[in-house]
Amino acid sequence: MSTVAPHAGNAAHAPTGQATPLGAIAGRFDGWLYGPAVALACLGVVMVGSAGIGVMVMHKVGPGYFLGRHVVFLAVGALLAAIAMRTELKSIEQRSQWLLLACVLLLVLVFVPGIGHTVNGARRWLNLGVSNFQAVEAVKLLYIVWLASYLKRYSEEVSATWPAMLKPLGVAVLLVILLLLQPDFGSSSLLLAITGGMLVLGGVNMPRMFGPVLVGLPVLAAVAIAEPYRMRRLTSFLDPWQDPFNSGYQLTNALMAVGRGEWTGVGIGASVQKLSYLPEAHTDFIMAVVAEELGFVGVVAVVALFALLVGRALWTGLECVRMRRHFAGYIAFGIALWIGLQAFVSIGVNLGLLPTKGLTLPLISSGGSSVLMTCAAIGLLLRVGYELDRAKRQVARLRGEGGTGDRGPGTGGRNGTLNDAHASNRAAPHSSHASNDQPGPRSPVPGPASRGTSRLQPRIVPTLGRGA
Repeated sequence: MSTVAPHAGNAAHAPTGQATPLGAIAGRFDGWLYGPAVALACLGVVMVGSAGIGVMVMHKVGPGYFLGRHVVFLAVGALLAAIAMRTELKSIEQRSQWLLLACVLLLVLVFVPGIGHTVNGARRWLNLGVSNFQAVEAVKLLYIVWLASYLKRYSEEVSATWPAMLKPLGVAVLLVILLLLQPDFGSSSLLLAITGGMLVLGGVNMPRMFGPVLVGLPVLAAVAIAEPYRMRRLTSFLDPWQDPFNSGYQLTNALMAVGRGEWTGVGIGASVQKLSYLPEAHTDFIMAVVAEELGFVGVVAVVALFALLVGRALWTGLECVRMRRHFAGYIAFGIALWIGLQAFVSIGVNLGLLPTKGLTLPLISSGGSSVLMTCAAIGLLLRVGYELDRAKRQVARLRGEGGTGDRGPGTGGRNGTLNDAHASNRAAPHSSHASNDQPGPRSPVPGPASRGTSRLQPRIVPTLGRGA
């Protein structure tokens, strides 16, 4: 039996009844995941270089400062992505219970004198000496991994009992309280949306979700209008031209940039609004610069790349769940929700569809913390796709198909995919990972419950939000 990827096909001649360790077969990284991510990152380098020229005077820096800084963070982010791509998910899952503590610790450290750093009246950053780091960017990824582990361990309880469903909501509320103290309303709303989305995709009974949603929405609305500056943003969003030089200044300039772009844009580097007119042109409002310089065609291209990346991530998560690789599937769901929701809000703000909110555009906006953690999330997502492909190749070997596998979205239908899951379970009976992410068929009579696993039998495939 070969242990290297180039000779994986030779193992197809092994007897199909032989138990082959899953690690003996190499997978493939999904081009439909890294292709859009790389394209968005490359576009980000171009647009940060262009937008940075316009804001250099305001920040009193050289013309290449923001571009050089962005490239450095992108290179470090690529290194983090490479590390994530080479890390087995089972090793991450074994340490996932500590990640929640890390989330709370990071959000508390911003309030410690000498460690926390205040920018524009918000205490959201950690002073690392060489640079500031926004703690919530790391919290997003760590929390998604923790919640994926929780849903995997207690998926039946989450879909059947109130306490198991309310526990992650309680954790999210705790993190939101710490975020609101900074204050950071945008990240708080995003974290709650990710939590709700992962619970629905993890199989929670939909009628049970109505209660927390009906309670949470009025509370969020009250928090939003409690601060005068948030209220001004809401009112100016409805008609920014009533006060174009004060509360509506950001949005009016963004809309003028979008309007100037027309169909094909004014050309790279030719934006006028970025020349000290449009605030934060290289970060929060970089999509307005894209619209001005690349026009409607550029906006559609950016939206299409995000749609492709998020759609493929959701499909990958669904395939993982169907093959009973629940932890990997929930991670893919969480990262897809994170990138998709944040991109939707950022683009919506720039186009005047949503109230002004300080969320960067993933992989495109300048910003060290956001770039680093988004790259790490993409690397983890690629690892999920890699292990999914590896599992499919293992199933193909057992079936005598030469380890070719099939990555098509419609492969085999639902029943065929579930059969693949059972074959994959038989493939690695001695693997520690198989007992967690790939449970075999269980008897209707429950055996002794193991620590950290569901105590309701039999195990069911998540309903993806369908009511019972």
